Amino acid sequence: MTSSSPPSQIGTYLIHRLDQAGVRHLFGVPGDYVLDFLDQVIQSPIEWIGNCNELNAGYAADGYARMAGVGAAVVTYGVGGFSILNAVAGACAEQVPLVLISGAPPPARRWANDLVHHLTRDYLLQYDIFRKVTVDSAILINPGTAPDEIDRVLTSCLAHKRPVYFELPMGMAQASCRPPQQISFQVECRSDPRALAECIREAASLLDAAKNPVVLAGVEILRFGLAAEALHLIEHIELPFATTVSSKSVLPELHPQFIGIYQGGVSRREVREQIESSDCVLSLGVWMTDFDTGGFSMKIDETRMISANTEHVKIGYHSYTNVQLFDFITGLEKALSPRSFLTSHPAAPIMRKNPFHPRPEARLTVPRFFEGLNSFLDDEMILMVEPGDAICAAPELYIEEPENFLAQAYYLSIGYCVPASLGVSLARPGKRPVVLSGDGAFQMTAQEVSSLMRFNCNPVIFILNNDGYMIERKLHEDGVYNDVQNWRYHALPAVFGDNAIGLRVETEGQLEEALDTARNRPGMLILINLCFPPGDCSSSLEALGARFQAMSAKK
Repeated sequence: MTSSSPPSQIGTYLIHRLDQAGVRHLFGVPGDYVLDFLDQVIQSPIEWIGNCNELNAGYAADGYARMAGVGAAVVTYGVGGFSILNAVAGACAEQVPLVLISGAPPPARRWANDLVHHLTRDYLLQYDIFRKVTVDSAILINPGTAPDEIDRVLTSCLAHKRPVYFELPMGMAQASCRPPQQISFQVECRSDPRALAECIREAASLLDAAKNPVVLAGVEILRFGLAAEALHLIEHIELPFATTVSSKSVLPELHPQFIGIYQGGVSRREVREQIESSDCVLSLGVWMTDFDTGGFSMKIDETRMISANTEHVKIGYHSYTNVQLFDFITGLEKALSPRSFLTSHPAAPIMRKNPFHPRPEARLTVPRFFEGLNSFLDDEMILMVEPGDAICAAPELYIEEPENFLAQAYYLSIGYCVPASLGVSLARPGKRPVVLSGDGAFQMTAQEVSSLMRFNCNPVIFILNNDGYMIERKLHEDGVYNDVQNWRYHALPAVFGDNAIGLRVETEGQLEEALDTARNRPGMLILINLCFPPGDCSSSLEALGARFQAMSAKK
């Protein structure tokens, strides 16, 4: 910290620890219960980023955390806390280290049980609710214990990659406390040595005996920073590997051993066949969610799987607990001799970039848009996709650089990406977010375009405008509840300011012009309203919708 004297108040202590953890920007919405703390924030090295509402602040902090390793948001009590709850729940589901700081009524009001504003008549209700969607929490009401509580909670956040919650009653930010002592947020999680040795022996034996093994790399590889270790193992034994939609680009898609994205029955045929015909699938950090498995349509024999996740490994019907994923990956590499599976089992071909040749007067369709987008993306961009056609088509989009893809592919909260792109922009200023949002999703959080412009961010936002909630129409028989008002989306940048460009696209020629504008204006926000024919969607969405309808019919 750059201040001349060490902090000696609860608020400045918390700010100091956030700074040490890697928080450089703090998102949120002010409110009277938290203003005293915000006075301390704006005097600190951490930059305050005000959002249009609390939910958007949570999404922005989530996007920031995925890029920077940790994110944080500040809200007021009750109306602010419950507004951001959905974002925190999503971070919990997706294993994102997000720190939420909520103001609260002063301690004297709490002890008197006074009916103050923003209260639901229960002073513990908000705290109790957030305990369900966080890995650790604390009410910072005791100056004697607050420093230790702050250290414990932040350490839990970083160790488990899950959100945490601080409640800071009004007036306590200025309460005196001890200055910070030296700390390391690194927690050494050790495996049970006997369980680790046994599961490595069993896994190595299966892989040694396999004729056509394959690796499936999952999202926990990304969350726990194990991409280098996983890739080293894969290269050591020369196995072909796939990823899931959640973990897309966690390992380089340029790699010769990469075969594509596996998503159960909606995968590309050659990817599906290579995974499902394998006699040994090594699954590293994979979440077998309904979306990542194509509506649970994967056909992998459980007895042929080695499934390694954080603190747990399952081999066939054998389970090993207290086994860390890092220890398993590195130990397995040591136990296996180099082999050359690729000679007899080459990686399947994957989609490569092809030049986009527009037919200038042709009406733009969803499949043709994705062809054009594939030629537009480069290694200086981070692709962010919303639930809907965007995420369904993502497996066919080619990402050159590892970790240049972001999606909330498990929790699937629509409206996430636009505010999350604010966090991504600030965490990775050298990268340009490219956001794909449906029209319905965009209407959920559209006002955060204002914040993107306010803080001079430069995303390219594509709005897939096909008159409503297209994914819901494909998942279930259509109804008027899937309709949305058709906004003039391209006119919104002019409403929010004058440092952005809005474009309307109906033809392939107009798409090419819009892509050229985005390329030639790298420092500006570009919002592109893609006007598709009603009902138009990708074949990927059609296939996934059919799978989910079939799954629902079995109930």
